[in-house]
Amino acid sequence: MKLNAIFLLAAVFALVSCSSNQPAATTAEAATEPESLELTGGQATVVDAESDPNILQVALGSEAHTTLVAAVQAAEYENALVNAGPFTVFAPTNDAFAELPPGTVEELVKPENKLKLQDILEYHVYIGSLKADVLTDGRVLGMANGGKVTCGVDGDVVTINGAKIAASVPTSNGIVHIIDKVLLPE
Repeated sequence: MKLNAIFLLAAVFALVSCSSNQPAATTAEAATEPESLELTGGQATVVDAESDPNILQVALGSEAHTTLVAAVQAAEYENALVNAGPFTVFAPTNDAFAELPPGTVEELVKPENKLKLQDILEYHVYIGSLKADVLTDGRVLGMANGGKVTCGVDGDVVTINGAKIAASVPTSNGIVHIIDKVLLPE
């Protein structure tokens, strides 16, 4: 079972990574990509080769989510993503962050904007584990920051506030839905 989950996880991230026509690193990624993805303390540093990966481990293992990881680190939310949960995380890809206006990511990761960045990241988290098949058209979800998002369904395409879910990855503490846009609170 664990081997199947790891294989599925690797296949999903390889598929998402290969589906991009963008160069490997955008200006926003280069400005925000941490010099090292090494974690410095707390629960996030616990090494466990036996359990299924948690949400943070999934993000750290994805080349398509280096900008998201940099944002999580700037917001100091690494330890939150390894808690028991369950959580549903809508994880924008590097390409999704690159679609934001120039300079947005660089501005958000500055220490003086930590609270704003935390609010945006919390807008991507639902407390509970929701598979894509329960995200019905018109369903409204209350997010961790107190905001609300609306699900959309058009045939096989599921969206959250218009962001398409490209893939879903089950984790030990919830589920990660990979999306093609950054969700911004109103």
